[in-house]
Amino acid sequence: MVRLLRKRVLRVTGRLIAALSLIAAITFVLYRLLHVNATTAGLCYLVAILIIATSGGLIESTIASVAAMLLLNYFFLPPVGTLTIADPQNWVALFAFLATSLTASQLSARAKRRTKEALDRQHEIERLYSLSRALLLTDATKPMPQQVVQQIGQAFRFPAVTLYDRHRDEVYRAGEDNTPELKGKLREVALRSTVFLDSESGLTITPVRLGGRPIGSLAIRGSSLSDAALQSLLNLVAIGLERALSQEAVNRAEVARQSEELKSTLLDAIAHEFKTPLTSIKAVTTDLLSDPGHTLPQHQRELITIAVEGTDRLSRLVTDAIQLARIEGGKFTLHREIHFPSSLISAALRQMKPLMDGREITVSAPDDLPLVWVDAELIQMVITHLLDNAWKYSPPGSPISIGARTSEGRVMICVADQGRGIAEEEQSRIFDKFYRGKGEQNLKSTGMGLAIAREIMDAHGEQIGVVSKPGEGSEFCFSLPIARRGGNE
Repeated sequence: MVRLLRKRVLRVTGRLIAALSLIAAITFVLYRLLHVNATTAGLCYLVAILIIATSGGLIESTIASVAAMLLLNYFFLPPVGTLTIADPQNWVALFAFLATSLTASQLSARAKRRTKEALDRQHEIERLYSLSRALLLTDATKPMPQQVVQQIGQAFRFPAVTLYDRHRDEVYRAGEDNTPELKGKLREVALRSTVFLDSESGLTITPVRLGGRPIGSLAIRGSSLSDAALQSLLNLVAIGLERALSQEAVNRAEVARQSEELKSTLLDAIAHEFKTPLTSIKAVTTDLLSDPGHTLPQHQRELITIAVEGTDRLSRLVTDAIQLARIEGGKFTLHREIHFPSSLISAALRQMKPLMDGREITVSAPDDLPLVWVDAELIQMVITHLLDNAWKYSPPGSPISIGARTSEGRVMICVADQGRGIAEEEQSRIFDKFYRGKGEQNLKSTGMGLAIAREIMDAHGEQIGVVSKPGEGSEFCFSLPIARRGGNE
């Protein structure tokens, strides 16, 4: 800063000497060589002052005006050779000359200053435009904040630029600025959202805000930007940081999606591989039990029966895994048709009857219920999962009820049990994948059934929920869309 001030003083001194030299040269020519009158001399001095004001500045032109007035008085106004004036009218002329020269100097200096400011604003706009283009063409494989500071340094030719990203708590630098306490100042400015100025070192630290919220801070050394340009620069930096966060979120989402797709594909492939040997085992064990030609001892028939039951259970688990994999992988589509709600319930009961161990199931589905527009196979799967859940989580021998009714332009199907109920804090989690209720870890359940049911209902654009209190059982209900006359789109 001291060096810059010294250079500026030397430049002003040099221009001042040149201006006074010009006035002295004009005086010599007019007085010694041309012998002109006072009016001609005043006009020549005025032209010289305008030239000085145009090429130099206000300081040089003002001092040159005073010097020209004194020289005009001394050499051209009688009595010549003294600073006194004999004729009072010459006082008027002298001060009119001084006022004219000072006014002309100020106007010229002001016009020059405005021209310089306009050029500076033009250059700032051009650099901001160049920076905005560069930020749009950043390399996605490199850290965005580091590219921001590098592009700022290149566009504005700052000796040093430092950016603090509050989200990552990282500092990014461009240029040579290894001040040890700089990171602390950057963090403090971002935290307090205040501006830090150090005129001695030429350091400016300003907060970077987005939507009124500080997201970082920017340190610039040797900055000469206007307030408007600095604010525009900060806005571009804020957009760059926000874009970096958005890009990271997109990348994480894409990685998660690809990971989910890979997991679903592997699960689907493995589950299908399980299906083939399970089908063979089921066929063999069923044949052994049903063929009258095989006279097996009682204990062997019991063992085969256990194998059949285990095969059925494993087959259901594999089927659930395949369905869940297809749902998560987005590989299943709805095949909607018009159906009777009672027929959907009846088909699900037929599938579950061999597995219910003779449990009493009460059905309440009026025949005059409106038709529904659904994928029958998937809705039957929802009902079977709810029945299976009621069977697992209610005491042996306790009845299970299933019913259908209309409510608010929808058909509601509900499955109720007389189990131990579900605590309120658990009700928001029971539809999560692989979640099983507290204290129920020993049940033969994977926690996939309710998750599959929810995904199927989401695909239909409908809702599924539970109403339960500890000790009073649970009732699971889901809605189905009513078929419109003429069909649904």
